[in-house]
Amino acid sequence: MATSVTPRPGAPAPTDQVLVDYDVTDGLAIITLNDPPANTYTYEMMRQLDQAILDARMADEAHVIILRGQGDKFFSAGANIGMLNSVTPKFKYYFCLHANETLNRLEQTPKLTIAALNGHCVGGGLEYAMACDIRIGWKGHGKTGLPEVTLGVLPGTGGTQRLCRIVGKSKAIELMTEGRNFDYEEAKSIGIVNYVYDAETVEHFMQQVYDYASQFCPPNKASMAVGHIKRAVQSGGEVPLEYGLALERELQAKLFSSGDAKIGLTAYVEKKKAEFTGK
Repeated sequence: MATSVTPRPGAPAPTDQVLVDYDVTDGLAIITLNDPPANTYTYEMMRQLDQAILDARMADEAHVIILRGQGDKFFSAGANIGMLNSVTPKFKYYFCLHANETLNRLEQTPKLTIAALNGHCVGGGLEYAMACDIRIGWKGHGKTGLPEVTLGVLPGTGGTQRLCRIVGKSKAIELMTEGRNFDYEEAKSIGIVNYVYDAETVEHFMQQVYDYASQFCPPNKASMAVGHIKRAVQSGGEVPLEYGLALERELQAKLFSSGDAKIGLTAYVEKKKAEFTGK
């Protein structure tokens, strides 16, 4: 018997469009925001991103997660303003709540995450990127910033909280209240971006990102150790020291029982190069 579905009140119509691409290649889980040119996000895109993050988390063959935008103009320009302007305040609230939950899942996944900023990364786009562990900008091909104040709102997908943890309270307030955008070289100078790569094409830029990310995959590194270091910092850094140390001990105990720890310790004693397996 067919079942009728009542549309969610205040919500935009669902779409069958693929707004987030997911692929695993050579140990790298590549998640692509796929709504060019600006790759602005909607509730439907956020749901697909959430699923891609869960897929990457559960995939044994994925050791590093890379988040990028489609094309060569934008990583992401943030939330789709047309969508926000058409929905109810209640829907906006739950949209932001789900976005927070999705980015928390990305941040807490015990695998290294890298944001490849292949173009402009502003507003919610930077909020996406700040939920990643490492951010890499494309020199001369984009600006970044949190200009939400110019719309009469605040960065509501974690921006106020993550930016102050990255650059400090005073600098974060300065950047968000001024609402200006700035290039990736300035972003690197204040700690928002880790690296800035010079490349002629987006393909060349992404290849440099893939080459960088590959160093954290087996056999080069023990990816479980990389992921647990990330988890110790992301989770342990937000609790009192004694609880952070307890988490560190638990994660270390798990690593001591891993195959890669045995490989690494044995290789050191035998003065050989370790060939890690990710297990």
